[in-house]
Amino acid sequence: MPSLHRMHTPLIDPFARPISYLRVSVTDRCDFRCAYCMAENMTFLPKKELLTLEELDRMCSAFIGLGVEKLRITGGEPLVRRDIMRFFDAMTRHLDRGALRELTLTTNGSQLRKYARDLYACGVRRVNVSLDTLDDAKFARITRWGRLAQVLDGIDAAQTAGLRVKINAVALKGFNEDELFHLTDWCAARAMDLTFIEVMPMGDLGGEDRQDQYWPLRDLRARLAERFTLVDLAERTGGPARYVQLAETGQKVGFITPLTHNFCESCNRVRLTCTGELYMCLGQEDMADLRAPLRASAEDGPLVDAIRAAIARKPKGHDFDYTRQGISGQMTRHMSHTGG
Repeated sequence: MPSLHRMHTPLIDPFARPISYLRVSVTDRCDFRCAYCMAENMTFLPKKELLTLEELDRMCSAFIGLGVEKLRITGGEPLVRRDIMRFFDAMTRHLDRGALRELTLTTNGSQLRKYARDLYACGVRRVNVSLDTLDDAKFARITRWGRLAQVLDGIDAAQTAGLRVKINAVALKGFNEDELFHLTDWCAARAMDLTFIEVMPMGDLGGEDRQDQYWPLRDLRARLAERFTLVDLAERTGGPARYVQLAETGQKVGFITPLTHNFCESCNRVRLTCTGELYMCLGQEDMADLRAPLRASAEDGPLVDAIRAAIARKPKGHDFDYTRQGISGQMTRHMSHTGG
């Protein structure tokens, strides 16, 4: 029988960073085909390879027992997973007893009209919505299958249900540069914070060129500063974002620059794929198979041992890099597989 010490001692990585944040991809499927995220003609995983909802519950519960306090559900698009609300409902027991401090998700917004009230009832209080443009034609082009009106309606539904919405926008050169102030003003008018993300070198996009898409956030920030007074905030979440407040609107704007290593020293997170692979770093290929020990035993001891062994391999930082000649550190897997 596993010792109580081994089963419940919090997770600490080799660099003395407590692991308190788990991002969980519940599906690799999505109802969009965003050009920087996946190829248009994707081959998705067979159902038997995916963790069942019950296995996701058991997996997440094991991490919560080891000190994980924040759970973010991702995909693909998490809300297209069949019966996904059963999983959210199951996680409320951890919120109710105080072991889990936050349950949240990142979504493309397409299903929020359908699920916003249910999410709030399950204890979700805020969501991140990925939205790169407010132009109908450009939205259709970048998402390939998406409809902007559906997403905007979903955001309305989320705010009506009491969910706080934060917008995540990928900075894409030649695509949404001209919408910087429009997007910022739109978020401010709706009391939504906004985070800009540099495009990351992940997955084969079927002809899309990462180098052509790359818009450095230092340039975006400088442009923002031409109109607004940017006040640096000391706020740290253990994650990649660095925040400023726009003095004129009071709104918070974040910058995620995965290529600059400016957040690795405080990284408190790991990522679980929909097939049970644990990636200790988004920018490294090293991963641990947690599905095998999960399915091999009805007891959690082997799973906990596998989690601890994986965390012991968590690296100090990632290898992403852009140069004028090309991209190094490129990951072969798609973001839709790992979870954003």
